[in-house]
Amino acid sequence: MNTEFLALAQMAVGGGLMGMAYALVAYGFQLTHAAGKAVNFGQGELVMLGAFAGLSLSTAALPYWVSVSGAMAVGAALGWFVERTAVRLALQQRNEGWILLTIIVGLFAVSAAENIWGREDKPFPTPWPEGALEFFGISVTWPELAIAAGALGIMTLVELAKRYTMAGIAVQAVSADQDAAELCGIRSRSAISLSWAISGMSAAFAGTIIAPVTTVGPTMAASLTLKAFSVAVVAGLDSSFGLLLAGIALGATENISGFLLGSGWREAPGLILLILALALRPQGLFGKKIIRKV
Repeated sequence: MNTEFLALAQMAVGGGLMGMAYALVAYGFQLTHAAGKAVNFGQGELVMLGAFAGLSLSTAALPYWVSVSGAMAVGAALGWFVERTAVRLALQQRNEGWILLTIIVGLFAVSAAENIWGREDKPFPTPWPEGALEFFGISVTWPELAIAAGALGIMTLVELAKRYTMAGIAVQAVSADQDAAELCGIRSRSAISLSWAISGMSAAFAGTIIAPVTTVGPTMAASLTLKAFSVAVVAGLDSSFGLLLAGIALGATENISGFLLGSGWREAPGLILLILALALRPQGLFGKKIIRKV
């Protein structure tokens, strides 16, 4: 096999697997937007806090999966807290103040992390073995496999819960028509809070599976929010499968751009895709076109 082609394939596979983490964070945007028509622009900070929570539990000598579960519980609580304190009042007043409020909460989260855990990056312990697996000459590390399996697993479980549990069906009813759901006896505020809690849980889980690759630090998610938002805009906020495809494509394109053009160009594909999507198809490649009645 041609050496250059093999190197490009290696970059594409590694980037695509990492891109599934972008899709998982973007999935949090989808969950909150569907139920409450708002997104958390501090989602990256929830990823960071989830990673720190998992690290703290790990250093307390708790088993890995207990630490991850604890981090997810912390993320769910934080997601619920953001909705109750920074989003609900703004939506009730029918203004866009939630955008600035979620950003402010994210800034507070960074400041709190720096004061509690310090500014230095820390390694995240995992039970994965050293080394990598090789498929057709392409190496895949265990942390990369964990990212792919974790993102697919969480998104699949949430989608199944949305379709086959009463709480999930209630959230979907609120997403379709909040007023009609209220008339059917569904508490829309509780359904929206639940969607924000699940969004925070998925963000925290993303932090625990990303941290072994990036290390844990207050700024670990600085660029993650923009990349996840790019994935959400390019794919649209109606299709979780579309988010996965867009995340894989963005991650692979980033790695290939960095390999061919230099590391300084690695962030360019996400920005270019975001600009093109906003200009040409604001509803996203997999989104539904909004028809306004006048």
